[in-house]
Amino acid sequence: MLVKICGAASAGDVASLDRAGADLVGLWHGVPGGRTDLTLRQLTVLADAVHRTARLRPVLVTFLDDAGALRAATDAARVSWVQLHGYQPPGLVRALKSTTDLTVVKVLHLGTDTRAERSLIAAYERAGTDLFLLDTVAGDGRIGSTGQPADRAAVLGIADRLSRPFLLAGGITADNREDYREVVDHPLFLGIDVDTAARDPDGRLSTDRVTALRRGWRATDGSGVPG
Repeated sequence: MLVKICGAASAGDVASLDRAGADLVGLWHGVPGGRTDLTLRQLTVLADAVHRTARLRPVLVTFLDDAGALRAATDAARVSWVQLHGYQPPGLVRALKSTTDLTVVKVLHLGTDTRAERSLIAAYERAGTDLFLLDTVAGDGRIGSTGQPADRAAVLGIADRLSRPFLLAGGITADNREDYREVVDHPLFLGIDVDTAARDPDGRLSTDRVTALRRGWRATDGSGVPG
């Protein structure tokens, strides 16, 4: 199971996540107003710090919808994963997959006003989406890093329509794996994506909290085999 932690903003954050045993680190670029949004230069420097770790892999997390700008960013930072976190269309996925070897993660937003996006799932898959991330929209329409718990039934309703693996986001803590037992047991479940619960009271990414998340979600089935 993959553990992705989102919103690293410094070399110290990267070192903390590496010590904690995370797998993927989300680097924000092209996220207007985002508290950890990085310039292209900052993205490149921080991605280089990720590349120097033993296990971490950088993921560009973005609202950008221009294929050329995205290619320039991923090339400059040597990032091979990109997470389209806004409402980018399937055509952008197709443009990226036809000219790069990027792994494309498309976010699907869970909320009452996101039915039109769900109708595009098959189109996203035909365009070449490699995996999805299911995340909750806040009541005021905010998306990403809201800390809003994901509705289990809504997640399963989307998961059953997918033919690609998915990550789960939205209100995940070190202690609530059992609340999502049916999601974890889904054959396409690949891992979790966390921001809020990975931070200390001052908003900094915490080695201890990420370690607790990893241990809490990589539970065993009683035979010593990680779940």
